Amino acid sequence: MRIFANANYNFIRWRWHALIVSLVLIWVGVATIFIKGGIPRGIEFTGGTAIVFRFAQATGEDVVRRAVDKVSKEAVVQQYGNPADHEIVVRVPMRPGVEQGRSLEEDARKIDEALRAENVGQFEIRSRDIIGPVMGQDYTSKGIWATVAALGGMLVYIAFRFRFTFAVGAVVAAFHDILITLVFLTWFGYDLTLNIIAALLTITGYSVNDTIVVFDRVRENQRLPQNRREPLDQIVNKSVNQTLGRTVITSGVTFLAVFSLYVFGGEVLRGFAFTMMVGVITGTYSTVFIAAAIAIILSRRPAAQVQATTQTTPRARRRA
Repeated sequence: MRIFANANYNFIRWRWHALIVSLVLIWVGVATIFIKGGIPRGIEFTGGTAIVFRFAQATGEDVVRRAVDKVSKEAVVQQYGNPADHEIVVRVPMRPGVEQGRSLEEDARKIDEALRAENVGQFEIRSRDIIGPVMGQDYTSKGIWATVAALGGMLVYIAFRFRFTFAVGAVVAAFHDILITLVFLTWFGYDLTLNIIAALLTITGYSVNDTIVVFDRVRENQRLPQNRREPLDQIVNKSVNQTLGRTVITSGVTFLAVFSLYVFGGEVLRGFAFTMMVGVITGTYSTVFIAAAIAIILSRRPAAQVQATTQTTPRARRRA
């Protein structure tokens, strides 16, 4: 199946527009995060209690929330898993200034008692996870280092395989995808959890892999005799068009897969799937506009310079 077989779109013409749009979007998102006091983090990073209740019959979140509010106003009540299973998860963040083990155990016990006192129906506790702040800090540190190590390794590999300017373009594009995804997670009210960290690392690799495909085609086109007099921006634009069909098909199939996870995967996978959906879109966008634009800007090979070089080359050969 081939689509965009003879594509000839001038993507590079819009590189400055794309960079401006991305910068505006990131700055608006950063301002939103700052106003909200930071990115909301799950109990894996802040410490707290997560209890999954299975009810004998359908029970609304509002009913459970009214009972849980008597224990903690900051508790998060959400539908969990398949709605047919009548499961609801209650997440209670750790209270500051209270001994961690005692606080978490006491919260779990009080929530159980509050639900029974409110007569919400028969239920059983399916699981109970208690995470202390020390473990949360450890998860935070490992998540940051995993992201930095992934980006650093990609920078070294692409610089060795292609050229340093291409490596910088790929890493900037991957960093761009992470920032845009975090912005959308904040706007749509998702907490930063271990599942979302895993999704961020996945889209980082996905974005860089897509970028490498374009850069590999750029290198092949630069070696062709008929392309040696062309400036880099024209070669990059030609390479993006040549790989456009592959990019659209790969991104489209991946998006359909993660969209299915978002619809049918339940609450556990919803944050992961949403992150992947945003990442696939931004990864495709950054491959076409951001990575290529950064590589061209850093290379600083305008058409006039290339023409001057090609005009002086025959003279130099005659003198030799």
